[in-house]
Amino acid sequence: MIRLTLAQMRRSISRLTAAGIAIAIGTAFVAATLIAGNVMTRSSYDAITAQWRGADFVVSTHVMTAADIAALRAVPGVRAVDTQRMISMELAHGNERTNQATVPAPSDPQLEVQKVVAGRAPTADDEVALPAEVAERLSARLGDTLILTRYVWDERIGDHHEKQEPLRLVGTLQDPYGAYSSSGGAALITRTALEKWDDARVPAAERDRQVGLKAAVLLDAGVDRATVRAALLAAAPDGSSVRTPDEIAQRQTNEMTGGAAIFTWFILSFAAISLLVAALVIANTFQVLVAQRTRMLALLRAVGANKAQIGRSIVVEATVLGLISSAVGIAAGIGLAQAALSIASGKELDTPLPPVVPLTPGTIWIPLLVGTVVTVLASLTPARAATRVSPLEAMRPANAPTVGRGSRIRAAIAAILVVGGVGALVLGLTASDFPVLGLGLGVLGGAMSFVGVVVGAVFWLPQVVGFVGGRLARIGPGTRLAVANTLRNPRRTTATSTALLIGVTLVTMMSTGAVSARSSFGTELDNRYPVDASVTVWDADGGAGTIPDEVVRRVEHTSGVASAYPLRTFSTSVNQHSHEVVGLDARAARSTMRGDGVAKLLSPGVVVLSRPTADELDADDGDTLAVSGPSGSRNLTVAITDQPIQGLYVAPNDLLALAPQAPVTALWLNVDDASSAGATVTAIRENLADLDVPVTVHSAVLERSQFESVINTLLAVVMGLLAVSVVIALIGVANTLSLSVIERRRESATLRAIGLSRSQLRATLAVEGTLIAGVGAVIGILLGLLYGWAAAKVVLGPMGAVILTVPWRDITLVALIAVVAGLAASVIPGRTAARTSPVAALAIE
Repeated sequence: MIRLTLAQMRRSISRLTAAGIAIAIGTAFVAATLIAGNVMTRSSYDAITAQWRGADFVVSTHVMTAADIAALRAVPGVRAVDTQRMISMELAHGNERTNQATVPAPSDPQLEVQKVVAGRAPTADDEVALPAEVAERLSARLGDTLILTRYVWDERIGDHHEKQEPLRLVGTLQDPYGAYSSSGGAALITRTALEKWDDARVPAAERDRQVGLKAAVLLDAGVDRATVRAALLAAAPDGSSVRTPDEIAQRQTNEMTGGAAIFTWFILSFAAISLLVAALVIANTFQVLVAQRTRMLALLRAVGANKAQIGRSIVVEATVLGLISSAVGIAAGIGLAQAALSIASGKELDTPLPPVVPLTPGTIWIPLLVGTVVTVLASLTPARAATRVSPLEAMRPANAPTVGRGSRIRAAIAAILVVGGVGALVLGLTASDFPVLGLGLGVLGGAMSFVGVVVGAVFWLPQVVGFVGGRLARIGPGTRLAVANTLRNPRRTTATSTALLIGVTLVTMMSTGAVSARSSFGTELDNRYPVDASVTVWDADGGAGTIPDEVVRRVEHTSGVASAYPLRTFSTSVNQHSHEVVGLDARAARSTMRGDGVAKLLSPGVVVLSRPTADELDADDGDTLAVSGPSGSRNLTVAITDQPIQGLYVAPNDLLALAPQAPVTALWLNVDDASSAGATVTAIRENLADLDVPVTVHSAVLERSQFESVINTLLAVVMGLLAVSVVIALIGVANTLSLSVIERRRESATLRAIGLSRSQLRATLAVEGTLIAGVGAVIGILLGLLYGWAAAKVVLGPMGAVILTVPWRDITLVALIAVVAGLAASVIPGRTAARTSPVAALAIE
C-alpha cells in the first residue's frame, strides 16, 4: 500500500504541489517567526546591557569596596572582575579642551565594550584612548600629547589644588552598542591610573569606602556556572545580586513594560495564529484532493483494499508531503528572514543587527516537527472521509466535486470560538491590575475569535463577495460570470478569500500595534527623559558650580539648540531631608521639557514634587510645605507630578524671595531634532572646548535615543516579518486559485466549448480573483485594526496610557497590494485554464 501511495503521489504531483505550498507557507512563517524572535531578543538585550557585553555575570550591590572586589576575584573559576567606575577628565590640546567621561581599560580584553578603530588601548598610566569624534574635536592625532588637569586633595591645607600632567593619545574608539551614549562615548585609561587619580581627589579616610556599585565577572572556560554563581553570591556583600547580562536586560525590559513580556508574546501569538491558519488551509486542501480522488479510492475498495488501508494511505501521504514541504518551508523562511534582516540592517539603525540570521536547533526542528504534525492532524478528517467511499462510487461518472456551504457543527464551533474569544479578549482588556493574566487572556481571546471568524467565514464571506459583486455585475458578461462563479461554490470562494484575509489581518494588526506602540513609548519616554540635554560645571569638590555667562551665550547660539534655560538652584533642608530647590517658570518648562506634567502645575506659591519625593516628605497634593532659604521661609502648596524630576520646583519669584543670590548651576536644553541630537551635543562640546571651565554636557536625549533604537529595531524586525506575511498571502491566493482551476477543469472546458474565448476565460478568472482578494483585504483591514488596537491596549496597558493610532500609509499600501495580488495570482491559473483543450478536459477519466 505504501508503494501504491508513493506512486499515487508521483501521479498527482501537480495537485499535491498546491497542498505542499500551503504546508510550506505555514512552516516558513513559523521558521521566520522564531528567527525574528531570536533577532529581536538578542538585539534588544545587547543594546540594554551594552556596558556588560562580554561578561558572564554582573554583581550588583549598594556599596562595593576594594576588599569586596578582592573577595570576588578569589572565587575559584573566576577569570576577571572589573567594577563599573567612571570619572570626568578635563583634557586640553592646544586651544581646545573638553571635560570627558572616562572609564578604565578592562583587565581582560573580552570585557571591553568599545571598539578600537585606530591605534591601540592604553597600557601605561600616561596613555589615553579617546572617542574618535572627541579626538577630532580636539584636533588631536595619534601620538599627540594632551594636557590633563585634575584636582588633588592636600591633607596639609584641607583643600584641593590643581595638578597638570601630560597624556599621550594612543588610540581612538567607537561605541557601537551605545554603552556610553549619554556622554558621547568614554575615554579609556588604565585602571591603575583611574583609581590613583580618583583616590587622590578625596581625603585618605574616604578612599576605600566605595569603588563601584556593579562589577562585571568573567569566568574561566569549562567551569560550572551554577557553582561559581553561588560562590560569587556568598563572597559578595549582603544584599547583593548576581545576574547574567541577559537577566539584567530582561529585568529592565520588564520594568519598562510593567512586567509584561511584550515582544515575546507578540511573536508567540503571531506564530500560534499562523499555525492554526496553516492547519485550516491544509485541511481544506486535503478535502479537495480526497474529493477529486473519489473514483480512484472507490476502485481500490473494489479490488480489495479495506478502510484501514485507505485511511493509512492518506496519513502516509500527508506525512511524506509534510516532511518535504516543511523542509522547503524552513528554507524559504530562513531566506525570507535573511532578506528582511538585510533590509533592516540597511536602515542604519542605532542598534546593530547580526549580518546573518541566528540559527539554533529549535529554528530547524520545531518548524519541521510542527509542519509535519499539523499536516498529519489536518489530514485525519479527510482520511476518515476517504474510508467512507463506497466501491459503487467507481461506477459513477467523474463529475467535478461538489462542496457545500458547511455543516451545523462547523457553524456551532465558529460561534463558540468567536463568542468565547471576544469574551476572553474583553476580560484581558479590563484586567489592568493583573498584567500577566490580562496578557494571557488577550492573546487567547484574540486567537480564538480570529480562528472562529476564519472557520465561520464560509457562512458569511460568500454573501459579502456576492453583494459587492452584484454592484459590479453590470460591467459585462465576463464580470457576471465571475460573480456567479464566486456564489456557486461558497467553500471555494471562502478558501480563496480567506488566504488573503488572514495575511492582511496579520499585517494590519501588527502595523497598527507597531505604530500604537511607537506613540505610546514616545509618551513614556517623554516622561522618563523630560529634558533633552543639560550643561553643568563641576567644582573641585565634585559639586555643581556656577555656570559663567559665556557658557550660556555659546550654548544658546549653537546650531540645533531650540531653547536653553538657565536654572538657579540652592540647597535646603525640608523635614530633615536635604533637597535642591530649582527655580523654573511654566513657560520655560514647556519650551525645555517634553511632556506637560511639570509645566501645567508650576505657578507662584506652588512647589512641584515627584511622587517619590512627596512620599519621602510625607506630602500629598494640596498640602502646605514650608521651604526655607537664606532670606527666609515660605509656605508653598504641594503639587505632585508623575514625571521623574529631582528636587523641589518653584516659580522664579518664589526662589528669588528665598535665595536672591542663588547661582545658575545648570542649563537645560531642548534640541530642534531628536534624531540628530548626537550632532547637536557634539557641536555644543566643540563650542565650549576652548573655555578654561570644566563643563559637562549630559545628553538625556541620547539615552532616550538608545531606548528608541531598541524599539525601532524591534519594529523594523516586525515590519520584516510583515513582509513575510505579505509574501505568504500572495502565495496563498495563487494556491487557492490554482486549486479552483483544477477543480473546475470540466466547467472551464464547457465554457470554451460553447464559445468563450481564451482571453475571456482569463479575464473572468482575473475579475474573480480581484473581487475575492479585494473583499478579503477590506475585511482583513477592519479586523486588523480591531485586533491591533486590542493588542496594543492589552500589551501596553500595564505601562501607562495607550495611544491608539491608525497606520494610514500601511493600510493604503496593503489595499493596493491586495488588489494587485488578486489580479497577479490569477495570471498563471488563468493561462492553465485557457491552454486546456475542451475535448481533453471533457473526457471521462
